[in-house]
Amino acid sequence: MLKNILLSFIPLFVAVDAVGVLPIFVSLTEGIQQKEKTKIIVQSVLTALCLAVGFIFLGKGVFKVLGITIGDFMIAGGAILFCLAITDIINPVKERRIPARELGAVPLGTPLIVGPAVLTTSMVIISQYGMFATLISVLINILLSGIIFWLSSVLIKVLGEAGSKALSKITSLLLAAIAVMLVRKGLAELVR
Repeated sequence: MLKNILLSFIPLFVAVDAVGVLPIFVSLTEGIQQKEKTKIIVQSVLTALCLAVGFIFLGKGVFKVLGITIGDFMIAGGAILFCLAITDIINPVKERRIPARELGAVPLGTPLIVGPAVLTTSMVIISQYGMFATLISVLINILLSGIIFWLSSVLIKVLGEAGSKALSKITSLLLAAIAVMLVRKGLAELVR
């Protein structure tokens, strides 16, 4: 069981990319007092949890209604993940200003913490490692994002802006590799 949780944790950690989202969080919350930042972090974690857990429980039902197979979803998800990874690697981070009351839900909760990468990865690892391992891994990764955001001022000082950007590029490269693996496994699933 612990092995399944660890194996499902790793791709989700890469998909969530909390360290890569950290510079965006810092940029979006610049000038906001710590009390308000804490509210934003709680809102982002709750939004991400609700979306991820809801998708984990309802995703297969939606697939069944639409006639989508796990192979179809793997290929589509892999293609989207690959595009997202390439975009992250090529484009520099763009700063955006959004009202603080909406910031936790959008864009932090979704699509930055839980977006297409996390949803796709969750659906795939459910079939590989089971519902329980996936739920625990999603929960740990989202809570870890909240902790990283809460420690943002310390982490940015330690990593430096260049260090956090470099780490983000590395995780984007890993995400691209996971995307290729998803397409490969999806094609194998369809051939079977």
